[in-house]
Amino acid sequence: MSEKPSVLFVCVHNAGRSQMAAAWLTHLAGDRVEVRSAGSTPADQVNPSAVEAMKEVGIDIATETPKVLTVEAVQASDVVITMGCGDTCPVFPGKKYLDWQLEDPAGKGVEFVRPIRDEIRTRIEGLIAEIAPTNAK
Repeated sequence: MSEKPSVLFVCVHNAGRSQMAAAWLTHLAGDRVEVRSAGSTPADQVNPSAVEAMKEVGIDIATETPKVLTVEAVQASDVVITMGCGDTCPVFPGKKYLDWQLEDPAGKGVEFVRPIRDEIRTRIEGLIAEIAPTNAK
């Protein structure tokens, strides 16, 4: 893993789970980690319920836009975390791959998204402890 680890979050639409995960990692790890997110079939906009759920915890993702998954983004990342994109995610040797099974918040209200948001935060805290602990030099 590089000195400043890079993480790519991938879900189908890059509109909910991967956007929330990228925002949590950026918020909690700051500049210790390079953060990317993408989708195999990006949506037109970030899920409004995800935007609202993150706003409730003081994180604004309203200006984010879904991005298409590229081979280059995977190649440039140390850790690739998939969230339901299945076989469309390219695999390269030497990368750490994790698959987080999380419910898809597409089309759901904020009350459905809150527990997903909180589960993502818990997983991000564990990821940070593993790849970018605060006591690291």
